[in-house]
Amino acid sequence: MNSQTRKLALAGLLTAVAVVGGMFSIPIGAAKCSPVQHMVNVIAAVLLGPWYAVGSAFVASLLRNLIGTGSLLAFPGSMVGALLAGLLYQKLRRLPAAFVGEVFGTGILGAVLSYPIAVGLMGRTAALFAFVPSFLINTVAGSTVAVLVICALERTHVLSTLRTGLR
Repeated sequence: MNSQTRKLALAGLLTAVAVVGGMFSIPIGAAKCSPVQHMVNVIAAVLLGPWYAVGSAFVASLLRNLIGTGSLLAFPGSMVGALLAGLLYQKLRRLPAAFVGEVFGTGILGAVLSYPIAVGLMGRTAALFAFVPSFLINTVAGSTVAVLVICALERTHVLSTLRTGLR
């Protein structure tokens, strides 16, 4: 099996984790928060890179919307964080970079990009920064779990084995 097939398989597995984990969302303020999605974003960014992470976030958001466990806010809320986490990790090769990318990308940029979706497509009334507090809480929780998982994988040498298999 070539590395692209392995990456696609892992992206599919992570997407499934995000979709199933999204069934357990927490209403915080104006948004449904699913910290599992942000955990998956960081793990995908570190293991697969920015484009697979964004693809996984998009498919998970789409599936969650189709089965009724997500909202349209899931798209900017997850995809921007996944992209920024992946790009920063790719550039700096440091786990804190992926964490910061996910938190800033989702908590600030994704939250602000959710405003026109909420107002224009969902008919909600909201202030420009209305989603920032709930998105930040959500992404910090999920990203923290991702860092703990990745650190555990590093300590047990599973991370290096995964990376070797993905090359």
